[in-house]
Amino acid sequence: HQKLLALGFTGTERTTRRAVAEVKTQWRLGNTRVHRPWVPEPGLWVQYDFGDGPLVDGRKVVLLVAWLAWSRFRVVIALRDRTAPSVFAGLDRVLRIIGGAPTYVLTDNEKTVTTGHIAGVPVRNRDAVSFGRYYGLSVLTCAPADPASKGGVENAVKLAKADIVPTATNLLDEYGSFAQVEAACAQFCADINARVHRATGRAPREMLFAERPELHQIPDVPHTAGLGVTRKVPDNTPMITIDHCQYSVPATLLGQSVWVRYHPRSEE
Repeated sequence: HQKLLALGFTGTERTTRRAVAEVKTQWRLGNTRVHRPWVPEPGLWVQYDFGDGPLVDGRKVVLLVAWLAWSRFRVVIALRDRTAPSVFAGLDRVLRIIGGAPTYVLTDNEKTVTTGHIAGVPVRNRDAVSFGRYYGLSVLTCAPADPASKGGVENAVKLAKADIVPTATNLLDEYGSFAQVEAACAQFCADINARVHRATGRAPREMLFAERPELHQIPDVPHTAGLGVTRKVPDNTPMITIDHCQYSVPATLLGQSVWVRYHPRSEE
């Protein structure tokens, strides 16, 4: 308004505010994102995302949350980390729980899935492509920084964190072991999938039985991407290095490549 006064404008500041408000309103009408209802088909789509889980032994657990679009069936898997082997092993378990593989898997542009973008086209991680071919599905990603394009799983993550992660409001006790977190995830899935969904009027567990014949059959053996990362054992020292720490391996593996994965501590 001060700049307008210097240019010879004789109106009041209130007049300026009204004019600016009208321009803003017209701009929002032309730039507002329009949401249209999405009607998925059976056996086509599953979305997955991650959420921060509870602390166990001072280490934060990762919650892998999957959402089958047509039946609204939810699966929550507890992971130790978000490395590619852990993610692919978790996805293999998700597919076995729902009883098959859909046509498409939608997720964020994680490095485990997308290595970069060229002219706006995502470049897939080779392991993700190999994983998709093995299970007969296509791995797709939403637009960068656009979580609304997979809103179903975003809402599922919010619900899972509210029921599983201890906070000052839900009065949940701290978890003493990783196995307790897994049990809480299984209980959450059992409860929410047995509840009648507001949009469909049916329980997701019931709708999964109807959708399962539309899913692709999955192999009996998991993909090797879920086995872990590879390390080369030296020819004269039976040791490998993971995260700047050395671990011993049997001397019979000298000079060979081995698979390495993190495993949570057991109840013992």
